[in-house]
Amino acid sequence: MRNWSLLFAAAAVASVLAFVYAPFSQEWWLPNASDNYWHVASSYGNQIDHLFILILIITGVVFIGTQVVFVYAAHKFPDAPGRVAKYIHGSQRLEVIWTIIPAAILVFIALYQMGTWADIKFRSAMPKVQPLAEITGRQFQWMMRYPGPDGRLHTDDDLFLVNDLHFVKGKPTLIYLRSADVLHSFYLPELRLKQDAVPGLTIPVWFDSDRAGKLELVCAELCGWGHYKMRGNVTIHDTQAEFDEWMTGKMREQSVDQLVSAQGSKGN
Repeated sequence: MRNWSLLFAAAAVASVLAFVYAPFSQEWWLPNASDNYWHVASSYGNQIDHLFILILIITGVVFIGTQVVFVYAAHKFPDAPGRVAKYIHGSQRLEVIWTIIPAAILVFIALYQMGTWADIKFRSAMPKVQPLAEITGRQFQWMMRYPGPDGRLHTDDDLFLVNDLHFVKGKPTLIYLRSADVLHSFYLPELRLKQDAVPGLTIPVWFDSDRAGKLELVCAELCGWGHYKMRGNVTIHDTQAEFDEWMTGKMREQSVDQLVSAQGSKGN
């Protein structure tokens, strides 16, 4: 029935309109830490968005082309009494063309994104700074281990927190990412950062932000029944002094907690 082709055409037009509208709506577009949602707070965030938009345009053009052909065929050749379907082998030349074109697009994207991938993932691009923390994902929380006053991890003065990430605006931040059990995914949506935490591996991850404020850390990998609870708070401090003041307060709280725990043990 030709009416079905009209329904398919309407659905395709609605999809294209949503596709065009989305980049101009902050509610529909990618999350951002700033008022200007075309500007991403992290130094490589705009590169990620550029690749996303490029792929969105390519898939959008392909979608429009396939829908035009589909709707035309459904309208031109509807089911009708007495019409018998005919088997045809097809065109080998056409099959070669529609195999080569997608392959060429994939090769282009693979080569085009290499610079961005290198900035985010290659160890040669890793900032030459002391690690801010070691973060371990486990079911179902993020365990943060910050170096204490000696500036080194895995010493007696380390600071331990849960679901509480702090770093300083405008400074490259390096963390070591681990998993204590299953596969997790460390995801800062506003900074366009996502990295799997793999059991048995310690993975260096670096990021930054040119805006201070509050964000959210989530797990982007289905890691078990409590996956929905695996959320962390992110605080980007405006200055190093502000971060140091926060760190000093947390170290004092930890010392008090340890003292109370020790006194309780002696009392028992």
